[in-house]
Amino acid sequence: MSTQSSIRTWAWVHKWSSLVCTVFMLLLCLTGLPLIFHHEIGDWLGNHIETPQIAHQGPLASMDALLASAKTKQPGMVPLYMYREEDEPLQWVISMAKTATAESGFKQVVLDARTAQVLGEPLVEEGFMYVMFKLHVDLFAGLPGMLFLGLMGFLLLVAIISGVVLYAPFMRKLAFGEIRRQRGKKLKRLDVHNFLGIVILSWALVVAATGVINAWSDLLIKYWQFDQMSQMIAPYKNLPPPDRFASLQASVQVAQQTEPDMQLGFIAFPGTAYASPHHYGIFMRGDSPITKRLFKPVLVDARTATLTDSRDLPWYLVALLVSQPLHFGDYGGMTLKWLWAVLDVITIIVLWTGLMLWWKKRHQYVPDIRSRITLSEAY
Repeated sequence: MSTQSSIRTWAWVHKWSSLVCTVFMLLLCLTGLPLIFHHEIGDWLGNHIETPQIAHQGPLASMDALLASAKTKQPGMVPLYMYREEDEPLQWVISMAKTATAESGFKQVVLDARTAQVLGEPLVEEGFMYVMFKLHVDLFAGLPGMLFLGLMGFLLLVAIISGVVLYAPFMRKLAFGEIRRQRGKKLKRLDVHNFLGIVILSWALVVAATGVINAWSDLLIKYWQFDQMSQMIAPYKNLPPPDRFASLQASVQVAQQTEPDMQLGFIAFPGTAYASPHHYGIFMRGDSPITKRLFKPVLVDARTATLTDSRDLPWYLVALLVSQPLHFGDYGGMTLKWLWAVLDVITIIVLWTGLMLWWKKRHQYVPDIRSRITLSEAY
């Protein structure tokens, strides 16, 4: 049974964990809303590059032809990653920069998988969706911003749990969802806050938890490099970077032969975070709704196109990969996206009503304190 002391403690925890994170959670909810529909908004803004309807027979273009087309379009730049969107199987996107370790100045080249023709060069570091994404991910502050938002997400988890603990004893005498409209605006606002908070409870826990995991993504990848990648590339530790590169097509075929039951997911070029200076990181995936988001790296020697190593990702990267689509509801079509959007809006209402409850309560005491001071001074 809850004592008055424990209730006061939980109330203090709920109050301050909520107050510290509320403004940032409002920002994340507002920026997350358009990110749920990022594909649809991109189409509406005219940023989507259509695949042309052409009569094509025979094999698709080789990976080497695609890479050559991208380099011709962006001379002086090096390839970073090569991937394709799930809804555009006949397109390949190659991201490029001045160096393999660049942190800005990125370019993208979209290529026709059938002909290796350049279809377009979408904007990467500008536009409405880019601003929303950066605000949502790191506040334009890089790793410190990501970790800070991760801390805010953790405080949200604390606020949710403490709110549930407080909600249970105080609502035993009320019917679920009852809004006491005749007892004043403050009590009505409190009932709305509590009711909507319980409605979104499970969803908010999932989104907050996956958000915290995503905030650690850079550190998790760095740890994977230190732990797993360093073991895989140990024989190349003291070797100079390759002076020539083997066929990308041949390297992909090696990966496909190594994992014949999997499909090509994406390619990390030498020197990037998912490869080494000596290797192509060719990431294979399954084809079921779950396994298509889980990758298995195959490291292929970038100079000789021979297999170096292949192993499953560790549990912490599996958790990261699963959490990313779950965070945005990006695995169940438009129905799930609309559900995520509705729950996001309800969360905004819960955060706002909670903030208003604190603000009103805070200002209720100001006149009383001032009146006491005035009366004490008068006497």
